[in-house]
Amino acid sequence: MKTNPRRKITNRFRIPSFHPVAWGVILGTFLSRTGFFMSIPFLGIYLGKVKGIDPATVGAILAMSLLVGTLGSFAGGALSDRLGRYPVMISAMSLWSLVFVGFAYADATWLFFVLSALNGLFRNVFEPTARALLADVTPPESRAGAFSARYFAINIGGAVGPLIGLKLGMGGTTSLLPFLISASIYAFYAALLVVFMFSFRHLLRGKETTDASVGQMVRIVFTDKVFLYLLLGNFFVAGAYSHLDTTLSQFIGQTSVEVYSSLFAVNAVSVLVLQYPLTKMMKRYTSLASLKLGCLFFGIGLFGFGLFDDMILLSLAMILFTTGEILCFVVGDVLIGEIAPESLRGAYYGASGFAFLGQSLCAWIGGLLLQGLGFGQGPVIFGILTLLTFAAFPFFHRGQRLRDRPAAVKTHGLTEPV
Repeated sequence: MKTNPRRKITNRFRIPSFHPVAWGVILGTFLSRTGFFMSIPFLGIYLGKVKGIDPATVGAILAMSLLVGTLGSFAGGALSDRLGRYPVMISAMSLWSLVFVGFAYADATWLFFVLSALNGLFRNVFEPTARALLADVTPPESRAGAFSARYFAINIGGAVGPLIGLKLGMGGTTSLLPFLISASIYAFYAALLVVFMFSFRHLLRGKETTDASVGQMVRIVFTDKVFLYLLLGNFFVAGAYSHLDTTLSQFIGQTSVEVYSSLFAVNAVSVLVLQYPLTKMMKRYTSLASLKLGCLFFGIGLFGFGLFDDMILLSLAMILFTTGEILCFVVGDVLIGEIAPESLRGAYYGASGFAFLGQSLCAWIGGLLLQGLGFGQGPVIFGILTLLTFAAFPFFHRGQRLRDRPAAVKTHGLTEPV
């Protein structure tokens, strides 16, 4: 019997059939990241150029967001386990929109410290809750595709947002409008979540809440050995990713901003091109095996940045680096959904935010290496950073061994000793 070639093409490129709530999270991710990247990447320029704040204070203001956000991540996820996903997401998104209004109209330096802290807090309350909701409504066999689509939306928003911000005059004397548009986008997303809450809340009843106290959640999450090994491995993976915006920008940007900009474009295009085939490939391996493979690509790509001067070879290194980025970040989200009890997914996703302390530490180490060894020692500097990345391997390997052993089972949400 002859097959219809058009039907084959249609089946191959059909849109995934995710739950409507999953599509809402993915669409909302695109909207929120577009609004975020319209203004926040230019916040340092805005504070210095428009508000006249000195560089050291600007750095402290920006650091406040990361610090408070990381510390608030677990609290946000845990709250969603007790109160439900929708109330936490709607509250965080609504208050987050007011933060952008504050950035537009604030004048006092102390107020920018407060707004920056609230920006980090509401972002890290919202993000783990949204990821937990996505895992709640997506069956295990479809989670890799759903989280891959979410990561795709993040990168599209990250590409579109800065362009819109520049067009609207972000960083210049007309910086009011981008903040207000960002606030409007966040308010719209909050309203969209209200619609989803009333339309689909019954489907999650009994699955998304727990009676466990915060103390019990802490004990359960941080005695789960498989999760802890994943968290420790992700500490070094997050650190590897931080070098894209920090160490690499200084190392290459000092001689050629154009080359660095081109590499950033290669990164964006590689995410868009590689995401679908890599998502399919992930299904052939266990999640922890995919993480180890991603860590390998991260490290090789990093070493290539210090080794090569030719643009083609640097682009190849960036493609390898981006492959590691996709594998580690998408698979990491999928794996947390696999190992976390349904009623504690928010706490697990929230606790995973502690891994991003690795971004601060490794970015600082990269700066120390550049200052101490000099910009002419690229292979040595990035070789050391590669070894730091590979430090994730033993943690991922140990986590995989524990997860594969029959003793590594959970009873009533508690991990038995292994």
